Amino acid sequence: MEVQWILLCHGLVTTLVLVSFLCGQWPIFEGTPIQRIHHFLTFGAYDYFQRFVGFVFGAKGTNAISSVEYFCCDRPNPILQIIYLAIVGGTYFLVANSSFGYIPGYYIGEIHRYTSLLAVGVGVLLFLLTSFSDPGTVKADNVSQYLSAYPYDNVIYSEKECSTCKIPKPARSKHCSICDRCVARFDHHCGWMNNCIGERNIQYFMAFLLWHTLLCIYGTVAIGLILAGQIKEFKVIDILTVYYGIENSFRSLSPHVVQWLLGAYNTQILLMVFLAIVSLSLAGFFGYHAKLCLTNTTTNETFKWQEYVSWQRKLNEARASSAALKASINGMSSERKPPENKWRAMFRRSPLKDVEVVVTNNIYDKGFFQNILEIIMPLSRRQLSLRTKSKSG
Repeated sequence: MEVQWILLCHGLVTTLVLVSFLCGQWPIFEGTPIQRIHHFLTFGAYDYFQRFVGFVFGAKGTNAISSVEYFCCDRPNPILQIIYLAIVGGTYFLVANSSFGYIPGYYIGEIHRYTSLLAVGVGVLLFLLTSFSDPGTVKADNVSQYLSAYPYDNVIYSEKECSTCKIPKPARSKHCSICDRCVARFDHHCGWMNNCIGERNIQYFMAFLLWHTLLCIYGTVAIGLILAGQIKEFKVIDILTVYYGIENSFRSLSPHVVQWLLGAYNTQILLMVFLAIVSLSLAGFFGYHAKLCLTNTTTNETFKWQEYVSWQRKLNEARASSAALKASINGMSSERKPPENKWRAMFRRSPLKDVEVVVTNNIYDKGFFQNILEIIMPLSRRQLSLRTKSKSG
């Protein structure tokens, strides 16, 4: 029984750590222990480690840590790519080693031995496509096609030159400090891919997220069917109800069935829980990026719009405060009025509540179908093909 409790606690702690690390910055977790754990895992633990190294080894130790940080975080490197391949390969090996012996079973056919390998292979192929495809690098010889593809909105994008590349900076592009290049329709730099996500590989990235979400769900369901088949094969329900006299209901049987599974198939249970957690995290990440694609917005632009809205709101509040102060001064200089009722003054509407609402106007949002088409077939490629046809014609 102690082993089952240890496995259960291990699963709960793993779930808490994974959810906190991957989702702790989401607004829904603001002010919760999950957000605090996320802050500790991403910032606090590293800060304490740096202080410890500095205390023990001095300046040489902190310099060495800074060099490692620069290599891992500020320059392109394949570390996370290797970790991804290790996770996928290790998980598939564990699933095959622990569960393929029960295939075929009552509820799962032998074909899943081969479809699972094919599904993992497709996932790795999408990973390679996203990692090694051009995200839409803007250069002097192709900058004109990006300038014509994306007009400036003069709100978050205005005509300017990239201070690093010394070429005109197209709207929606950004110079990636890690890759040291300008990327068209820049979304973000993905460490797992060791590549930027931009106009020309966003479709591979979305396919990667969707496929891996489905892959993890497939693995969770497949292992669940294997375990259900083992329960059927060993007649666990019959034994519990007939020999032990346990009531034949889900509420009565489930604790005993789970205890039996944890004792006999603990590896499969842990793998199933792990895949379920990863599938939920990937589904959330895919949903977020799908929403951005459907509104023709990038991750980079969401931050730009947040900064713009925040700045405009502060500007409007400053104007409202200035107008209220001016009105108050004018009132004091005019004829003296009878004192206002204190209850009316208490519930009087604040001038700041009348601040004008900031409206964002995304000129790149062209509707559901056009936005989807732009992901599948980028604007710069379409314009390039049109130019080629016009020249040949």
